[in-house]
Amino acid sequence: MITLHGYWRSTASYRVRIALGLKNIDYRHATHDLRTGEQKTDAYLALSPQGLVPTLEEDGAVISQSLAIMEWLDERWPKRPLLPRDPDDRAVVRSMAQIVACDIHPLNNLRVLTALREELNAREDQVQNWIGRWIQEGFDALEILVRRHSGLYSFGDDPSLADCCLIPQIYAANRFSVPLDAYPKLVEIADRANLLEGFSRAAPERQPDSPKEFRRPRKPRS
Repeated sequence: MITLHGYWRSTASYRVRIALGLKNIDYRHATHDLRTGEQKTDAYLALSPQGLVPTLEEDGAVISQSLAIMEWLDERWPKRPLLPRDPDDRAVVRSMAQIVACDIHPLNNLRVLTALREELNAREDQVQNWIGRWIQEGFDALEILVRRHSGLYSFGDDPSLADCCLIPQIYAANRFSVPLDAYPKLVEIADRANLLEGFSRAAPERQPDSPKEFRRPRKPRS
């Protein structure tokens, strides 16, 4: 049985939950509350030295970093692939995913926002401007790439690694009230993806560690 160490609101964990759901892989949740620093306990650091989520365990394998985890899942469970077969197409999907995972998300994750507030004494409006700046800069490029290559989803007519990264980042943009009017294609794809069970079941509000006030189960289609 796979164990996924994560947190309900972690968008990196959200990506992996989507990948697991799309492949219909059963797994066990292990929750680490990022607000209270549970990801920095000695026990968890012994498992995952960065002290970040997600981390995946399966039969002795321990893998961190969401992109590495998702590609490992794709190699171990190739049914309903997350990457196209053609190497040029795979590179495009990876580039879409990395715009989110490597360029947007790292600048807006909890430890960076905490440093802005506590070490640089940033005001809350400055923090919000910081968040919006990097989401919008990444989405400016992603909207163009997706328009070039999309069908029903970010690349063609099947959900891919790019969608596993896009949908959590759309969630984060909405959470932080970042305007998305300039990104109609990204929003259209996210709305379509969220109707699928693999995406809707991975949503933060449907996780066992989400606070009760956030739990709003969706009505997915198969």
